[in-house]
Amino acid sequence: MPAVTVESTLRLPRIPRLDPRTTEERAVHSVTAAPQGYEGEGFPVHRAFAGVSLRDLDPFIHMDQMGEVEYAPGEPKGTPWHPHRGFETVTYIIDGRMQHQDSHGGGGMITDGATQWMTAGSGILHIEAPPEDLVVSGGLFHGIQLWVNLPRANKWNPPAYQSIEGPEAALLSSPDGGALVRLIAGDVAGHRGPGSTFTPITLVHATLSPGARLVLPWRPDFNALVYGLSGHGTVGPDRHPLNAHHLAVFGPGETLAIEATTTPDSRTPNLDVLVLGGLPIGEPIAHHGPFVMNTEAEIRQAIEDFNNGRLGFENAARLPHTTPGKSPA
Repeated sequence: MPAVTVESTLRLPRIPRLDPRTTEERAVHSVTAAPQGYEGEGFPVHRAFAGVSLRDLDPFIHMDQMGEVEYAPGEPKGTPWHPHRGFETVTYIIDGRMQHQDSHGGGGMITDGATQWMTAGSGILHIEAPPEDLVVSGGLFHGIQLWVNLPRANKWNPPAYQSIEGPEAALLSSPDGGALVRLIAGDVAGHRGPGSTFTPITLVHATLSPGARLVLPWRPDFNALVYGLSGHGTVGPDRHPLNAHHLAVFGPGETLAIEATTTPDSRTPNLDVLVLGGLPIGEPIAHHGPFVMNTEAEIRQAIEDFNNGRLGFENAARLPHTTPGKSPA
């Protein structure tokens, strides 16, 4: 799991050691296992948020762990053209490569720690597919797609796009150097990630060496989630077990703690986690397929706009790609 790595975490800025006597550590509210499914043209995913209340997830809506999978030649798959409205998609590639293109001119290759942040806003069409040479050769693929809700006031914003290359992430370490922290968006201990978001959030990918403990300061008004990408460890003051494809939801507090096992297996010596949280929006949510709005009437309007070619098609027609079909993905 390369993403972005460093020769020595001891050369990185340190997250300060926090005094447990003066900061409230967040307790674990729940731990759930992500079921496996298939997305797009048939690539395997784990549904990270399955079974978790939207109230606990707010401002997040949906997250898929794509892979980790070793494709044989000819096997890599992506998604066909499909629409979105009312939220932002965040695609973070850990291993492998994915090509993104959208109907407002955004696009590029996402690879090895890079993130593509697409604001669907009032409506957009996009496609994500493996490059042709990867389809021919096969290879390792692993990534995350996260959906971040937009407040009612921003759901009709013009679509936007930002590319965050892996080296742009702010790199930090735990006080003893046992954990590498990649800060993609938001603030941690006075350091800021490069991601620009309408909804205030923090997004971190952390790698913990065997036996390492990471305590992160966390905004008290944010929710807090930790998702296991690979490896084994524990979370919270009661050290709840956390393994790959597990999501921990934390209660209130000012810090959150993650600890890697001292006895890992030989295939995954480190604990890799995604840590995310944001300011709850607290508005009604109507969610249907690729649309996230506030009311059912707005969902019906999104479907009607898509079926009548009013959702990104006017820009898509000027790009060199196949026009998508007319049924919501």
